[in-house]
Amino acid sequence: MLHGVRGIYLREVLILRHKLLKTMLASAVSPALFLLAFGYGVGRSVQVAGSDYLSFLLPGLLTMTSMNQAYGIATEINISRFYFKVFEEYLLAPIKRWEIILGETCYGITKGFIPVLIIGLYSLLTGVSLNFGPLFLLSLLLHLTIFALFGFIAAMIVKNHADQATINAFLITPMMFLSGTFFPVEKMPLAIRVVASIFPLTYSTQLIRATLTPGAEVNYWLFAVLLLILGILFMIAKRIVTKVEI
Repeated sequence: MLHGVRGIYLREVLILRHKLLKTMLASAVSPALFLLAFGYGVGRSVQVAGSDYLSFLLPGLLTMTSMNQAYGIATEINISRFYFKVFEEYLLAPIKRWEIILGETCYGITKGFIPVLIIGLYSLLTGVSLNFGPLFLLSLLLHLTIFALFGFIAAMIVKNHADQATINAFLITPMMFLSGTFFPVEKMPLAIRVVASIFPLTYSTQLIRATLTPGAEVNYWLFAVLLLILGILFMIAKRIVTKVEI
């Protein structure tokens, strides 16, 4: 049972082990730069929702960097598809198609946890108190699953690396900056708020920030929203894998 999931997941983790240091550095440098530029530069004396800006910024950096790592499996899947033909071997193997999706998604979730640990270290260094409790872990799991699935879908629909870059430029990058990671969505112009409402990162950032901030009110409906998005993405991924097989 789930032999295909374990096989695919273990293969990806073994590859990750050889590039773990580079992955950790990539996960550490980007949020550190944003922390210095926005947290200690622009936002040194800024208050957001009654708290200091660093307390607002760190959860946003956590969702942004973990999204990048979970979604980043798209590039790795593309390499295995276009150059090493590993994905074709998955399709020929006697495993269910949903096992391929689940195996790659679990790998994306694993990668997404790396920047979470780094942001946790940054919170200690900056003196910002974050509540890493059960609700946070549940919301983080939903967040990482959604973007790992999104990365899987993106890898399946692109025809080359240029297409992948286009998705990153027109979807991932705007999502990073317009989904409440750096600034409150409700303070943005109406047109941007409408665009932000389309992005799943907007909802996961709002939920994760609430679960991380001590004393903050958690909107439990956001769990239902993320579950709905997750279910839709899984069905899309399953349909796309079937078409790829054909």
